Amino acid sequence: MNLFPRLRRTVPVALLAVCMAGAGSLRAQAATDDGLAVSLATQNNPMTVVLDERTAPRGFAYSHMTIPVKPGPFTIDYPEWIPGEHGPTGPLHDVSQLVVTGNGQTIPWHRDQVDMYAFHLNIPQGVSTIDVNFTVLLNTTNNFTDGVMATRNIMVGNWNRYIFYQRNIDNTKYFVKATLILPNRWDYASALPVESRSGQEIKFKTVSLETLVDSPTDSGRYYRHILTWQQGKYKTWLDLFADHPEDLKVPPKLLAAYKRLTPEAIALYGGHHWNVYHSELTLSDLIPGQGIEHHQSSDDRAGDDFMTNPLKQLVGGDLLPHEFSHSWNGKYRRPFDLQQPNFNQPHPEHTELLWQYEGMNQYMGDLLAFRTGIKGTAKDYPEYLAAIYSQMANEPGRKTEPIIDLTTGAPYFYATGGAYGSLRRSAGDFYTEGELMWLDVDTIIRTLTHGKKSIDTYTKLFAGGVSSPKVVTYTRADIEHYLNEVVPYNWHGFFQKYVYSIAPKPPTGELARAGYRLVYNDKPNKYVSAYETLRHFIDSWNDVGLDLSDAGNVGDVREGSAAWNAGFGVGMKIVAVNNRAFSPAIWNAAVKATSASTTPMDLLVNQDGHYSDLIVHYTGGQKIPHLVRIKGTHDMLMDIMRPHAKK
Repeated sequence: MNLFPRLRRTVPVALLAVCMAGAGSLRAQAATDDGLAVSLATQNNPMTVVLDERTAPRGFAYSHMTIPVKPGPFTIDYPEWIPGEHGPTGPLHDVSQLVVTGNGQTIPWHRDQVDMYAFHLNIPQGVSTIDVNFTVLLNTTNNFTDGVMATRNIMVGNWNRYIFYQRNIDNTKYFVKATLILPNRWDYASALPVESRSGQEIKFKTVSLETLVDSPTDSGRYYRHILTWQQGKYKTWLDLFADHPEDLKVPPKLLAAYKRLTPEAIALYGGHHWNVYHSELTLSDLIPGQGIEHHQSSDDRAGDDFMTNPLKQLVGGDLLPHEFSHSWNGKYRRPFDLQQPNFNQPHPEHTELLWQYEGMNQYMGDLLAFRTGIKGTAKDYPEYLAAIYSQMANEPGRKTEPIIDLTTGAPYFYATGGAYGSLRRSAGDFYTEGELMWLDVDTIIRTLTHGKKSIDTYTKLFAGGVSSPKVVTYTRADIEHYLNEVVPYNWHGFFQKYVYSIAPKPPTGELARAGYRLVYNDKPNKYVSAYETLRHFIDSWNDVGLDLSDAGNVGDVREGSAAWNAGFGVGMKIVAVNNRAFSPAIWNAAVKATSASTTPMDLLVNQDGHYSDLIVHYTGGQKIPHLVRIKGTHDMLMDIMRPHAKK
């Protein structure tokens, strides 16, 4: 997950056009489906899906399915609640040209009027299997689960997009056999076990529906499959798919850092719960950036030069470590109410415990990114920590909204966007503040045990051991119990303060406890500067109170700041600064000069074609965050972020 942008995961609401037939019976039919059904797709009689993506470069693919059925009223579902996406994000609006047949005859379908992911059929006598054929639109709206999913040379492959299945089954006991047909000269990556391959057709072995949906299968024309670690039968891979072959030329030093990821993760957690792991990474400026965790793989998406531009690794180098860590925290150990029997109603996911699932994992992802050297070294972490701490400490929305509201309402908050995001907070806050909270936990453990124990001790209790992929659920009480096993402390009160109550400031004790204090001055912070360069952005949030683009467009205004008091609003554009044409250099010089002058800043502003002068009374100079050492204290951050794996 990236450093500064608040995470915007969008929940799609667009729906397909409905072919209605016999709609009056829909609610009655839905009522009969509330209990878990007997799975007709068994290991000996699996559902099948053939994904023909030979047309992916044109923006669509074909799904050909067979689904075991029984005569009479029968319902098939399109997956709605997608694990790892934490919401009802199944892209139903990308399904088109749906046709159902049985014994060669067309079977009419109609959509449920309430649960629109449910499609009702009346199966004729003598039909035991139906054929379900539809077209999958790959490049529609631009949001969390959609946007461009295929380019001329790449396709992001998430199996939940390409299937229907029998309603209300247990997806661990419902089986499917998948086949993939690739375009010429393309290759793929997947954790799915292969039965056979003939040319561009790959037949996978029969697996549970849970495993299929948990196994993204990316593909592309320009690719690299890099073995990053092996111990006996256990392997980890870095699978790259690029729009341009030159973007596959990973610098040797960076590749060496990624090869340290598995040893560092195993040292952190004390084992693993995968047989093989594929970090599947698409490199394309056309595909929106994303990272979605799976048990034995991850669906990672970044820009063309993510692996060749050092600044991209400074800002977003925790992407793969974060998703890899989720194999332990999120997939193996999972909140009890996130683990549901299938992907549809009446079994929605409950997201309250994302403060552990995602919040702790944000810390784990950054910890691994620094221990490996992907995002920097241990000596760099204080600058990074200063940047994220100042972001959370100056978040106006925190005055009214606790973290628990953000996690409980995550399916909604992932969709937030638009103006004044700092007043509302967003799902991204429980990631970033989660890192601060779990760093605080780490420093408390180290202090109380005089350095003998740490968060590494907790992770081994929480997710240690070795096993094949499986799910073990937990509750808040379990989290507090494990922490008390590490060291007795009022952990319940700790989480009550920072998660379940309004916290005017983020966890702060970790700074002094680690031997540091926060300062603001006009010296550059390498992580802030990298973000500004990459995003064409000016960070004046902590001083004047504005987020600006390089062109002077106002992205947000901090409540109570000098800019807020001057009347600034989102959507305005600064045209001139003290009678000089706006530029980033002119702006930064003017802000810096306020430290030695009481003269207010005179700003000419354009708002929808209307011009006005806004006078900003600010005298504090630039406020760029840094951590500095407290003399005579131990540098705990160096202990935390140094490499831990044996060489």
